[in-house]
Amino acid sequence: MGIFRRRRSKANVSAADAAYLQHWVRSHYGVEAYVEPKTTVTEVTAVLVAHDGEWTRRVVGERGAQRLSAELKIPVYDVRKTGYPQRMRDFDARRKIIERRLLDD
Repeated sequence: MGIFRRRRSKANVSAADAAYLQHWVRSHYGVEAYVEPKTTVTEVTAVLVAHDGEWTRRVVGERGAQRLSAELKIPVYDVRKTGYPQRMRDFDARRKIIERRLLDD
């Protein structure tokens, strides 16, 4: 029956996401990871933020965040404790200004 078998969840990083994150870290400078908690809608996610504020988000799962730090050799923070970095918000604000200018032209 398997009632005592460990239930597998979607807590692992997919191979495609792992490859994407590795590539993203190699192609950006000063990358840090901010782990977001599981919600009713999503699994545990990580937001990678570069030195200029550019960012990306992927599902990493419960244990994936720990592996992320070891494999990618980047600092990993709990977003509930640290919050998001200001440079991330600044990047989004700059991007909105650029998009508005492009739409006005």
